Amino acid sequence: MTTGTVKVRRARAADPLRPPVLAVRDVVGRATAQRRALPSLLLIGGQRCGTTSLYQALAQQPHLFRPVWRKGVHYFDVAYDRGPDWYRSHFPRKSVLSRAAARHHTEAMCFESSPYYMFHPLAAHRIRSTLGAVRVVVLVRDPVERAYSAHAHELARGYETLPFEEALAAEDGRLRGEADQMVADPTYHSHAHRHQAYRTRGEYAPQLERLAGILGRDQIKVIDSHRFFREPEPVYADLLGWLGTRMVVDPEFERHNARPRLPLSDGVRLDLSAHFAPYDDQLGEWLGHTPSWRE
Repeated sequence: MTTGTVKVRRARAADPLRPPVLAVRDVVGRATAQRRALPSLLLIGGQRCGTTSLYQALAQQPHLFRPVWRKGVHYFDVAYDRGPDWYRSHFPRKSVLSRAAARHHTEAMCFESSPYYMFHPLAAHRIRSTLGAVRVVVLVRDPVERAYSAHAHELARGYETLPFEEALAAEDGRLRGEADQMVADPTYHSHAHRHQAYRTRGEYAPQLERLAGILGRDQIKVIDSHRFFREPEPVYADLLGWLGTRMVVDPEFERHNARPRLPLSDGVRLDLSAHFAPYDDQLGEWLGHTPSWRE
């Protein structure tokens, strides 16, 4: 069994050769789409809460299959117009899963990770329509740290220009009416909703209740990211058991996409902590315990 130490990997620069390669792969994948499996598991969020780290740990199991080339397919949020064959094209053939299940004597399945699914107002309905009773996993972390981390992430990617405190002050105005417009016009993509909802995306409980009303509460598993990074083995084993499968190989746990940043000021931290307090209280009902950052 691996130790509880989690290695840290920094975010890497994008590969300029990937877009042409992906275009070729899409054409090949579509040709065999109907013989391909659909995922039984989605890692749907939250953003900057450890989804990449859990994704990489799951991908080390020889009977759990991630998408080819893309970590985040983003079908149910920003690529839904590409159609179901495009989505299926990302996953292996059903025969591959059958052979893996027989070889390892356990359930084999596909999965993908797109953290915007949790927050997008149409994603849950689309997931239900396409995948039925799929299992979904939500990772949550201290929402204060999540907000600050998300801002650093968007700033580094060029999707944000304001300093953190100014971005927080601008958030309500930026988001006003955006979700309603996305529902009214499914072709509308909101930059602010996807990239600049630092405070709102950390209000986990309302998002979970909305998901439960569409997907069913039994299909949702919420994981405290801080516990996952502190005690990865039991969290990982519990997740596999919930999925109805088992560990075939011992994974190596790593922390991905960490970005160095300056300390958050005490005043901003206290203001955000007070804002998130009632949402964290509600989150305890989902976790079965007080969130680790409130202990």
